[in-house]
Amino acid sequence: MTEERDLSDVIDILATLVGFATLTNGPNLDLINWVEDVLTDASFVVTRIPSPCGTKAGLLAKFGQGDGGVLYSAHSDVVPIAGQDWTSDAFKLRREGDRLIGRGTTDMKGFLACVLAQAKTLHDSPPAKPVMIALSWDEEIGCRGIPHMIDHVIPTLGRPDLVIVGEPTEMQLCLGHKGKASYRATCHGETGHSALAPNFRNALHVAADVMAALRDTQATLAQHGARDPNYDIAYSTIHAGKMSGGTALNIVPERAVIDFEVRHIAAESASAIIAQLRQRLPQHVTLEQTNAYPGFEAEMPNLFKRDISGIYKQASPIKVGFGTEAGFFAGLGLQTVVCGPGSMKQDGHQPNEGVTIAQLRSCSEALSFVSGL
Repeated sequence: MTEERDLSDVIDILATLVGFATLTNGPNLDLINWVEDVLTDASFVVTRIPSPCGTKAGLLAKFGQGDGGVLYSAHSDVVPIAGQDWTSDAFKLRREGDRLIGRGTTDMKGFLACVLAQAKTLHDSPPAKPVMIALSWDEEIGCRGIPHMIDHVIPTLGRPDLVIVGEPTEMQLCLGHKGKASYRATCHGETGHSALAPNFRNALHVAADVMAALRDTQATLAQHGARDPNYDIAYSTIHAGKMSGGTALNIVPERAVIDFEVRHIAAESASAIIAQLRQRLPQHVTLEQTNAYPGFEAEMPNLFKRDISGIYKQASPIKVGFGTEAGFFAGLGLQTVVCGPGSMKQDGHQPNEGVTIAQLRSCSEALSFVSGL
């Protein structure tokens, strides 16, 4: 019972956050309004940054004056639940033993709940340095919100000593992840009656050659590309996630489209990998980049070079395969780490997503430790 009492505010806040169905294909303003009220009541100075579409927004918030201190980074959106077999309402927090179940509990409203619970305590016991929060939108579809916010961070908040991006790492310090670039290959054919199919260029045949080129380039990366053994997949990867084309069986397709991505380690760039791919592509293909976010590669921040084994119980920092917003903050010259409660492998984007109370406890303890540095 003592454990529940100590974390009751975190759990209550998490229940409220989960109740906002902030799916990436919908608005997030109800959640943003609620968080803004919580932070304003906690004496934070809050700046709202609207999305270009006007149906979403992000927040930059600060408690205290001057530079230095810590900036906590989170995103407000969650992935859809369509097609997943949930055993209860995904947007109503429930408990199963030591686990709290609900969409976003791990990715990443559990971290945000810990941050907001700490924020509510700062007025009565102010830290020596500022505490700041950045809350974005549309991270789950390629970090599309943070580019609209990042240039406002230092002018609005000052320059923090440390940025903690609270993606789920099971509370292990993470100092690296791959960058990602997304592309669309449009394959051009010639329409005609299928009875005369050999007389026309079939866009699906062109697409098949594109798929072969993607697989050949991937094989080259796996065999001869740069490697980083700190990743589960130690080399850069190419993944085709969607292909479409054709209108009817008796019509030769004049257009086919393949959407694919490159996830690259720091030693390789997406542009260099695409240059390799272009040498293998067939004719009658146009290639366009549809999105990208930077990779993340960092040294241990100065603040963490002292003995922190009492909080972060690990032999050495890790790297993760999934992307985060950390590269944007590191791009400002800010010392950045990724660290948050929950397991991406076990719970990220999964039905019955959950986070353990033990992980939330570890996160709350770590935030208290960091704010005192």
